[in-house]
Amino acid sequence: MKQISIIILITILTLALISCNEKQVVKQGDTVRVRYVGTTQDGTVFDSSLADLPIVFTVGTKQVIAGFEEEIIGMTPGDIKNVTIPPEKAYGMPIKGNIKAFALADFPDSITPKIGLVLEMQQPGGQPAQIRVIDIVNDSVILDANDPLVGQTLNFELELIEIMEL
Repeated sequence: MKQISIIILITILTLALISCNEKQVVKQGDTVRVRYVGTTQDGTVFDSSLADLPIVFTVGTKQVIAGFEEEIIGMTPGDIKNVTIPPEKAYGMPIKGNIKAFALADFPDSITPKIGLVLEMQQPGGQPAQIRVIDIVNDSVILDANDPLVGQTLNFELELIEIMEL
């Protein structure tokens, strides 16, 4: 009887050790905590979670750009990797309809348009939008409402902190 109890105990301990040694791997539907640094091709940092808390998101819910999400799948906690994400899996390509000319006379006197100026506008739904002055031609100001990262290949250093248990 003692031998059976010992065998059962050894079996339970062995199974517990095996399950502890299995690595968790990120898959669709997992909620993850990730640290990251995002840079453009010239090395300019455009976003980073290093100064703040890591971001938390659920894989497959489109809370982050597609390429970011795809690169997280298959990682295990503690993994760090550097990835390059093409525009099609980041912020997409520029939409020509988001670039429009406005008469210089339509600008309030308090705004002097110059190339590179970023204006904060309000979208119809009330959300803020940044619009950049990209050119001034004669009496027209050319504004671009595309996201500044549209059309760019992006680099990320990703560190998977944890796969969260919900």
